[in-house]
Amino acid sequence: MNRAVPAAVNPWAPAKRRRTAWSAPDGAELRGPFDIAVAATVVLAPGGTVIGWSPAAEALLGHRAEDVTGRPADTFLEPPADAAGGAPDTGSARVARHADGRRIPAVVLECPLTTGGAAGRILVIEEARRAREARSRQAMLHGLATQSPLGLAIYDTDLCLTWANAAHDQEVGRPLAEYRGRPAEQLYPDGAFQTVTGPRTLNEVMRRVIDSGESFLDLHFLAKLPSDPRRDHLWSCSYYRLQDDDGTVLGVCEDAFDITDRHEAQHRLSLLAEAGRRIGITLDVADTAQAIADVAVPDFADSVTVDVLRAAVEGGEPLHGPAAGRDLIRVAARSGPSGEDAGPQARGRDDGAERAVVYPEGSPQLRSLSSGGRVLDDTTLVVPLRSGGRTMGLVSYRRAAGPRTFDGDEVALADELTARAALGIDNARRYTRERTAALTLQRELLPQYLPPQSAVDVAHRYLPADDLTGVGGDWFDVIPLSGARVGLVVGDVVGHGLAAAATMGRLRTTVEALATLDMAPDELLTRLDDLVGRTPDSPPQPVPPGAEGGTAARTGGAAGPHPEVTTGATCLYAVYDPVSRHCTMARAGHLPPAIVHPDGSCTFPELPPGPPLGLGGMPFESMEFDLPVGSLLALFTDGLVDARSRDIEQGMDTLGCVLGGRAGADLEDLCDRAVAELRPPGTTPDDTALLLVRTKALDGERVAAWDLPAEPASAGRARELVTGRLDDWGLPDLAFSCELVVSELVTNAVRYAEGPLQLRLIRDRTLLCEVADAGHTSPHLRHSTVDDEGGRGLFIVAQLVSRWGTRYTPSGKTIWTEQAFPPGSPEP
Repeated sequence: MNRAVPAAVNPWAPAKRRRTAWSAPDGAELRGPFDIAVAATVVLAPGGTVIGWSPAAEALLGHRAEDVTGRPADTFLEPPADAAGGAPDTGSARVARHADGRRIPAVVLECPLTTGGAAGRILVIEEARRAREARSRQAMLHGLATQSPLGLAIYDTDLCLTWANAAHDQEVGRPLAEYRGRPAEQLYPDGAFQTVTGPRTLNEVMRRVIDSGESFLDLHFLAKLPSDPRRDHLWSCSYYRLQDDDGTVLGVCEDAFDITDRHEAQHRLSLLAEAGRRIGITLDVADTAQAIADVAVPDFADSVTVDVLRAAVEGGEPLHGPAAGRDLIRVAARSGPSGEDAGPQARGRDDGAERAVVYPEGSPQLRSLSSGGRVLDDTTLVVPLRSGGRTMGLVSYRRAAGPRTFDGDEVALADELTARAALGIDNARRYTRERTAALTLQRELLPQYLPPQSAVDVAHRYLPADDLTGVGGDWFDVIPLSGARVGLVVGDVVGHGLAAAATMGRLRTTVEALATLDMAPDELLTRLDDLVGRTPDSPPQPVPPGAEGGTAARTGGAAGPHPEVTTGATCLYAVYDPVSRHCTMARAGHLPPAIVHPDGSCTFPELPPGPPLGLGGMPFESMEFDLPVGSLLALFTDGLVDARSRDIEQGMDTLGCVLGGRAGADLEDLCDRAVAELRPPGTTPDDTALLLVRTKALDGERVAAWDLPAEPASAGRARELVTGRLDDWGLPDLAFSCELVVSELVTNAVRYAEGPLQLRLIRDRTLLCEVADAGHTSPHLRHSTVDDEGGRGLFIVAQLVSRWGTRYTPSGKTIWTEQAFPPGSPEP
């Protein structure tokens, strides 16, 4: 192959210097070693005396013609060592004597004359070294003509073929005599050069070489061989002008080397490199499948279809066995100009947004599914998508009907392309399964329904992150508390995926459990921080066999065998009381809420900062303030206000503009407006939780409170007050049970606690009864025996009410109960 020019050199550029054979080293003499025009020639008479002496003989041997004429040949030539001599056309090895006495190894060709004249024979003498060099040059020319894989052809000035070597004859498929004299473009009528600039046809190139003397190297010519018209071949061609010693132009010589296999190998490597750049870069089954179709068409196949099992598309595990592959979905397809979309053997049916595919019996696709291997059927190549020993689908490569089929190298390329697609689809399948599980877990852990509250009106939104990032750990909740109060919480767990969703579920459950104990916000966050921070410095070490120790040694430490792995979480917790319109908040590394007052102004309160959960070391602090009726409270995670195009401060300003002046707007519309403004369509790296709350109040018509002294007579007074207020509210049916409850609670407060006492009734969605005292001991249920004189009062109360509990305050405690209204009771 001609490698004279690097790939970076312009093949259309002429050679810098045009050389001839006579300017090459040692003259590059290509004539034979015994050419009498240049070799030492001696004419001998029949008796062996010299009668003729050429100037070349004088130059080689140093004897002048007058000195050797008439003398015998052994004067300058020693007798041959081998009487047999050499071959007639190669001469014999002899030793010639120079005039100065030197012995010169030579090759002598003897030619006898039979004309009967004065000359009997002619000796042609050549120095042995030069004879060997000349024979090598002749062998080179012979090899180029008969053995070289490089195709050589000579065209005359009319661009007609005059000579070609054996390699050229083999390409054409006929002997030279049958196509000698034909123009070049008649042999390759559809051929063209592939270089972007410059001449495109053979005639243009060779005419330019003849007219200007330019030499062209490494031009890529694409055409069909006359001996192999089924496929295109690519040659690396070089052209240079031929001329004689006088400069007369004789024609142009063409060197051509078939680089089709090399070009196709490079093309296959390019396809693999392109596949590496495009296949498997997304965690989506359809996108990965479409990538292999886009890579393969049209450079490898005329059409490609990718069919994947429904279970794999949905993130499930493909089943074993041939029957498992019947439920296929067409997830990607692409066709070139001559390709077909679904293939002649596929029948598609609409299946919602998906396209199910059924192949008939005997089709290559069904045979591939049954065998688990590739199937090559004429112009269709089917390769299964396999991962972990299981078949997830099929890739069908098709070419238009014709002689072009898939050879061994192309089948190997299809295997490699499909293997890469299978790996990407399997990764996408696994991600789809994990994401679906995480979304399902998170949606189940988030509140599915928020019941109506007398304290607030609520609207909420949750938006998961994009498919690449995965499900996060944002959550929100609205927790009903005693005394018609409500707990509002929003939090964010660091990370994404199943671990974040599971951690979010544990935290939300813990917050709900702690909130029902009526803890203050700062105390609740402290308890939550202790829970999250229970992570040992190092994982538990296995106990060697036979080692003895206590429980801590067997379980790996005090934290147990399953320590928490949460590395960071934020939380904001608020409690709102609709009776006093008082709100208490505390935060752990979370953003403060937005408060829109009834006059339309929007503020972000400067809550005392607290560290994220799990860090420990710093206490949490609550902040208390009053909220007028109709105030709007927005609790959110950073995914709402933080984005690639803006920082958090800008996002909070935007949220303030969206909510400001709209305290009385519909909450659902405000949620949609905030999401549309702060989370426009597109991908986002974090999920978002938004909780909008509008405060309400319970007025004096629904709340009754009385101060009582800590004395036994207060029990009777409490019964009278409760009975009168229930009559006013139209709830006489609750009077008996409520009298018993109030009598027991007040009696216990007088006997076991300190005064003063306060009795409060709240007509909410249930009847709330509260007795507050200055004591800090909590009553509890007892199982009294038949001999006990007391201990049954609280048990009776528990049977009469639906719920009861204790709420601690800075000044003491409050015992509260809830009773459901009887059917037909007037609405509050």
